[in-house]
Amino acid sequence: MSMRRDFWDQPVEVIVGDGDHLKSIRNSRDALAYLMTCWPREKAASFATAKKICTDAVHGRADAAAAALAFKVAAEEAGVLR
Repeated sequence: MSMRRDFWDQPVEVIVGDGDHLKSIRNSRDALAYLMTCWPREKAASFATAKKICTDAVHGRADAAAAALAFKVAAEEAGVLR
């Protein structure tokens, strides 16, 4: 599977830390890293969904667009979507 296919059409802008830094998430691999390291302590069901779909996308088992959407929904719910 090529890395190229995993790039999202639109980056998802998320807040890092206390909200003074922003990060552009451009693919499922970056999304997973953010989910595992920067996510707020409270984790809604959308977090688990995003984590699974992004993992699947990294391994070529899910669509990059589906991963981007799941991540965006989870980020919005967690209050980290810019």
